[in-house]
Amino acid sequence: MPSKTPSRKRAARAAQPRLATRMVHGGSVRSQFGETSEALFLTSGYSYESAEQVAARFREDEAGYLYSRFGNPTVRMLEERLMALEGAEDARATTTGMAAVMASMFCFLRSGDHVVSSHKLFSSCRYIIVDLLPRFGVASTLVEGQDLAQWKKAVRPNTRAFFLESPANPTLDVIDIAAVARIARAAGAKLIVDNTFTTPVLQRPLELGADIAVYSATKHMDGQGRLLGGAVLGSRQYVSDHLANYVRQTGPTLSAFNAWALLKALETLPLRMAQHCASAAKLADFLAAHKNIVRVYYPHRKDHPDYKVAKKQMQSGGSLIAMELQGGQKQAFRFLNALRLIKISNNLGDTKSLITHPATTTHQKLPPAEQRAANILPSSVRLSVGLEDVADLQEDLEQALCRI
Repeated sequence: MPSKTPSRKRAARAAQPRLATRMVHGGSVRSQFGETSEALFLTSGYSYESAEQVAARFREDEAGYLYSRFGNPTVRMLEERLMALEGAEDARATTTGMAAVMASMFCFLRSGDHVVSSHKLFSSCRYIIVDLLPRFGVASTLVEGQDLAQWKKAVRPNTRAFFLESPANPTLDVIDIAAVARIARAAGAKLIVDNTFTTPVLQRPLELGADIAVYSATKHMDGQGRLLGGAVLGSRQYVSDHLANYVRQTGPTLSAFNAWALLKALETLPLRMAQHCASAAKLADFLAAHKNIVRVYYPHRKDHPDYKVAKKQMQSGGSLIAMELQGGQKQAFRFLNALRLIKISNNLGDTKSLITHPATTTHQKLPPAEQRAANILPSSVRLSVGLEDVADLQEDLEQALCRI
């Protein structure tokens, strides 16, 4: 007769549902009406049963909401679903991805501190590290992210944070997060990882040893080009000691409506990412074999410089492809302008396939020498593969490449 006592594995599954289930049900709180879809609380403030109650809430002696800049039930449902996705103890949602990057550092850094960062970054992230932080007395050092010796050498007694993107924007360089995390830990610094390109579906920085993960939820998490949003995830102590009060006082708070839309989008995120990645892998192989392509960068192709690291820490190669075309900027523009289905846009992670020329868009403010150092060439383009039929995408790329 079989035992009525569930096995430890079955009990663990009951306590922690699988990913797709967490994305449908995680963080859900129902009102007295028992709605099946998450409720949208469009309110700026809250009322109280007594003056004593509101005083207790402001003293944090009683749980409850005070003002939607501090917290909102719909936004909190999103934060808890993201925590379930990432495996984080706590989180705060923000207005944009860049607000998340800003909050992740400014909430705990002080004048006199030092930050070490990989130099291959989205231009706005680079602006915060290189231009903005030094205005407030926080020094920064840029390193080659894949060179662990450079991370170690850059550490100073006042180093408080490491920052990196992996894969990096737009070149898709992959950094060994676990190895950098060990260096950061030895230095007493917090490692912050911008994980926007992969989402936690493909890569979880906190499991690899990072202290803080930041996201532009505008990208794959929404995935439909509708809204702006961001998130910062980390330990309960980091959020309570630093992040929560920073967000409360400075106000980069996500709107309840955008939080609600993101909750609905997360329900399909695992399905969408699987299709994005499958199509991107096929197109990367097609592009690599084309005579008018000099080189393709896709993390799960064996010819990617960081292939071994990417296979170790990424569940698949992602939805982004970087490539170098034959010729220079003129030929790159000719190619972009010939595309019929794929749209020219500096956004990414959409259901629609999008393509951009980083040297004249996302990274155009970098001086030419710094663009070259980051491997951003006049012939470079970045493709974000959407959910269209992959055969249609391949045909569109083929006809446009023939124009070069």
